[in-house]
Amino acid sequence: MNASADAPVDVVGRVSTLLRALADAEPDGTTTAAAARTAGLARPTAHRLLTHLATTGLVDRDANGRWLLGPELYLLGNAAAARYDVTALARPVVRRLSLATGESAFLSVRRGNETVCLLREDGSFPIRSHVLHEGIRFPLGVASAGLAILSYLPEREVDELLRVDLEPAYGPTHSAAAVRERVARTRRTGYAVNPGLLVEGSWGLGAAVFDESGSPRWALTLTGIEQRFSAARRREMGALLLQEAHDLSTSLRGR
Repeated sequence: MNASADAPVDVVGRVSTLLRALADAEPDGTTTAAAARTAGLARPTAHRLLTHLATTGLVDRDANGRWLLGPELYLLGNAAAARYDVTALARPVVRRLSLATGESAFLSVRRGNETVCLLREDGSFPIRSHVLHEGIRFPLGVASAGLAILSYLPEREVDELLRVDLEPAYGPTHSAAAVRERVARTRRTGYAVNPGLLVEGSWGLGAAVFDESGSPRWALTLTGIEQRFSAARRREMGALLLQEAHDLSTSLRGR
């Protein structure tokens, strides 16, 4: 009885991980083997699920046999956009940040225990960081967006999230103690700093954006090379991020 009750949930979880694997591989698509590896599934299982998903239009397969997200997901996304899409309000904010600083600017959203990058606007400075791109996901506490959001969650939720060990994937700089230290620093300054912890020499700043209930749901971030993130410039860009994040939070509450 329990096994049959759990089976549909297991299938849903597997499908979800496969769709995320395909999203990470956009726009080039991915092979069955690579999708299975990313989703942590056996190759035959991944192939069977992808084939079923293709019959409903949720995934597609190109002439080279690579899997991509399907047209039905686009239609479903449009149907949900009225409730979840904030990009229309956020896009000019992200553009202003990139123009004002010359750095790459982003908007990310919290999805469960992760952040997902929604918008990217490259600045005028010719050397750029390529850590972030639209669709990429990181656990909360990783990268400046996830750190900014994590820092403004209730303490009990922070404790629960940090029970997940980030060290195997991101190294000792992402131990629970190290992340807590950065959370404390973020709460003091108001904005998060990622001092090249994901890619050496690639720095980031992040500020949380709050929903109508006062919960941190999105983050505005700036990324660039270490040489352009001196202490003085971090303070300047941090203040700008906080102001734009405050204004965007106010606009979102008024929707």
